[in-house]
Amino acid sequence: MYQIQAPLFLGRMKAATSYFRSYSRTGSQTSKASYGYRRLSLNRDLAARPAYWRHIPAWADVSEDDFISYSWQTKNSVQSTRQLFQFMKSVLPDVLPQHNERELGIRTADELINDVKSGIKQAPMAVRLTPHLLSLINWSDPFHDPLVRQFIPLGSRMKPDHPQGSYDSLDETGDSPVKGIIHRYLDKAAFLASSVCPVFCRFCTRSHTVGPDTNAVSKTRFLPILKKWEVMFNYIERTPVLEDVLVTGGDLYTLSPDQIRTIGMRLLDIPHILRIRFASKGAAICPSRLVDPNDEWAGVLIELSQRGRKMGKSVALHTHFNHPHEITWITKIAAQRLFEEGVVVRNQTVLLNGVNNDVHVMKSLINQLSSINIQPYYVFQSDMVRGIEDMRTPLHEILTLESMIRGSTAGFMTPNFVVNLPGGGGKRLACSYESYDRNTGLSTFISPESKDPNRRWEYWDPLPSLPGATEQQS
Repeated sequence: MYQIQAPLFLGRMKAATSYFRSYSRTGSQTSKASYGYRRLSLNRDLAARPAYWRHIPAWADVSEDDFISYSWQTKNSVQSTRQLFQFMKSVLPDVLPQHNERELGIRTADELINDVKSGIKQAPMAVRLTPHLLSLINWSDPFHDPLVRQFIPLGSRMKPDHPQGSYDSLDETGDSPVKGIIHRYLDKAAFLASSVCPVFCRFCTRSHTVGPDTNAVSKTRFLPILKKWEVMFNYIERTPVLEDVLVTGGDLYTLSPDQIRTIGMRLLDIPHILRIRFASKGAAICPSRLVDPNDEWAGVLIELSQRGRKMGKSVALHTHFNHPHEITWITKIAAQRLFEEGVVVRNQTVLLNGVNNDVHVMKSLINQLSSINIQPYYVFQSDMVRGIEDMRTPLHEILTLESMIRGSTAGFMTPNFVVNLPGGGGKRLACSYESYDRNTGLSTFISPESKDPNRRWEYWDPLPSLPGATEQQS
């Protein structure tokens, strides 16, 4: 059977867990985790629980229990280019269907793999994919698959970077008073716990720090080391104006339950911290961990949420779905577990060309998330990160989406459509622009509470979207 080795960072994390167990546990969380999945598994409706991974030849005989296992998901993740190409050879048809790229000569599996090799050489992010995502891709027509767009770069699709683009487009480095802390807004800060993710998104806004080095970028990494966290905790403790901390990375799915508990308990114990948000794409890329009876990650999140509630403090999970195809029956069970236990879950979507810049797709995503009690919170205009020009969309598309979607569902389940202003101007509603020239692609914004309230902050449309561009987006 096609088998992939577990990532090396898990071994390093296990070696550092002794300290993190020092915080006391409630004692009941492990049993709750086990009970949750067993209870939801008692009445198995096979029609509603398709084994969607069994169309992958190597996983044709994988049981539901094994696929649910986070350990199995980790061991069978694609974590290198060699593994990706080996996997693609096992699932792609020899001859690909007709598509827009046919004039580029991409007609066979081998030609597609060569195109991916070209893309990887140019991409700012490495490749890492979970079995959950790999199972959801339509490998018979990869060119039109929204997951391929997000995670696997094709050299034939990549465009020259906009001259105003940057690997640190939001100038997070400039808003970092202490390494690992981003303090841009008066009462809010981001706590970068790690620069590792269980998957790597092509469009990552932190491509300058997340994941291993690539041909395009040498990374400044944040490792989950207590000594480094202590400096960050100390900054938060001595900055009483802070009330809200976003614990992010990287992705918190790569942290152990004990590490999550340590961060959460430490922040809850700071009197002026009232709101804690744990950021993880885990629910979208490996939801089975949230119901795995042998994994305590979700149990610790529930524990922290309940403890915070008793203290009058909010602890929430912020996740990241971009397309309705990412939602499966496992996702629904995981979301239901968190909902029953009182954990608030919000979603942040990035608007991406060829993925969700379509009214029907975006409406479907919003409705499906709402139906499983995940609040659609933000739709972000894609940041001006280098290496992703083919994925960005012009401002007028997000404006059209909002005008078509607002009023179609309840207001509290309608996301804010926002631009995170390049250079560190902060988030602004896309419709609040001061000026917008569709011929040049330049939009300007005022951000009164930013570090430069008098500045006219600029966002630029992708060059291929401009009128008269020789290469239109595909």
